[in-house]
Amino acid sequence: MTDYRSVNRANWDERAPAHAASPDYGVERFLADPAHLSEVVRFDLPRLGKVTGLRGVHLQCHIGTDTVSLHRLGARMTGLDFSPAALAEARRLAAGTGAPVDFVEADVYDAPTVLEPGGFDLVYTGVGALCWLPDIRRWAQVVAALLRPGGRLFLRECHPMLWTLDDTRPDGTLAVEYPYFERPEPTVFQEQGTYVATEQTFTHTVTHEWNHGLGEVVTALLDAGFELTMLVEHDSAPWDALPGRTVGDGHGERRLADRPWRLPQTYTLAARRRD
Repeated sequence: MTDYRSVNRANWDERAPAHAASPDYGVERFLADPAHLSEVVRFDLPRLGKVTGLRGVHLQCHIGTDTVSLHRLGARMTGLDFSPAALAEARRLAAGTGAPVDFVEADVYDAPTVLEPGGFDLVYTGVGALCWLPDIRRWAQVVAALLRPGGRLFLRECHPMLWTLDDTRPDGTLAVEYPYFERPEPTVFQEQGTYVATEQTFTHTVTHEWNHGLGEVVTALLDAGFELTMLVEHDSAPWDALPGRTVGDGHGERRLADRPWRLPQTYTLAARRRD
């Protein structure tokens, strides 16, 4: 079987500089304003709670905008990602903002071997991370291994229902085309572009992805020793997930223009590792 990590890493390595240069990630705003937070973190401030003084790790941190945002809220942050190009941008952002954030290059499944097991109060995972992982139960075990007893997971993620949709039909219909539940084999996509505004042309266009049903995520965490403390579904996403069908709210979120209550686009989940 094709090594999904190599295929996906090549895709992310090529896109990381374009993401850092795009206004959608707001790197220049981080450099100009010491109080600026990423739109993803700002969206969940009412749910996040106090993180001051917590030792946190951001899994699959990409170029570090959410990681630096959590630092600005008072957490002592480490970021982990498998893309060296993404981490180069993350380190550049941290250096430019004076944020003492450590960034570690590793696959997320290897996190307990490169980070201190049980050494963290908070594990944070942002939008668009879990779809790159073939085994959600293994991911939940990684999160449990990193957290101290009583430590907490905070996750905002794309809703698995959103990932099932095909919006490319010639007649304009939205079709439920792709798996809702985790499957052994990945869904293979080929896309020329990326989800931010850029004029860059890419050569690595193939990705291998997996969906994980909401019940599968929750059950994996329960079986790994967590208690669920929050689960909120949202009718919005922090990017244009369905181009031509959504409208922005002026605060970084986009919803269906027509009856947005029909589709959950993202969800926020919090859980506590049991003592």
